[in-house]
Amino acid sequence: MQQRRPSGTDGSDFSYRMVVDSRYQRVAKGKSRLYVLIIAQGIIQIIGLLYTVLRTSWEEGPNSIAISSVAVGFVSLILGELGRRRSRAGLLKLYLVGSSLALFLSIAFVAKRNLTIEDIKSPSNWQARKIELLEVSRILLGESMILILISSCSYFYHVDQ
Repeated sequence: MQQRRPSGTDGSDFSYRMVVDSRYQRVAKGKSRLYVLIIAQGIIQIIGLLYTVLRTSWEEGPNSIAISSVAVGFVSLILGELGRRRSRAGLLKLYLVGSSLALFLSIAFVAKRNLTIEDIKSPSNWQARKIELLEVSRILLGESMILILISSCSYFYHVDQ
């Protein structure tokens, strides 16, 4: 049986078919950038989880603010990944709100620990308070990550509307 080639598939329209609209290219780049940021934020959340577990083992009981921060952070990561995969601006907005809330809860937890600027400036106090300093650096890194995430996710808001 002889096969016929359908019209328009002789290869002459190859260059036309390979052109992708620039907005789809930007969405693809935004998704790949968002994937890297979600992975980085996941690593930051794992460090926060380890800090919470260590802090819970040292103290007499679990701290509800620290546990809430970790839980909200992981739920927001799941929402962010779902929003990234499906290009859903609503899920990405929830992801940003959840990540911001987790960051604010972490800040509240560290604020309760009475860590002062003098403790950070004085190297002699670093050995005694190194775990708290690690948590402060994690929060500062998370804060800068939120700012980058807001700029990365803002494109998806405009595509959705």
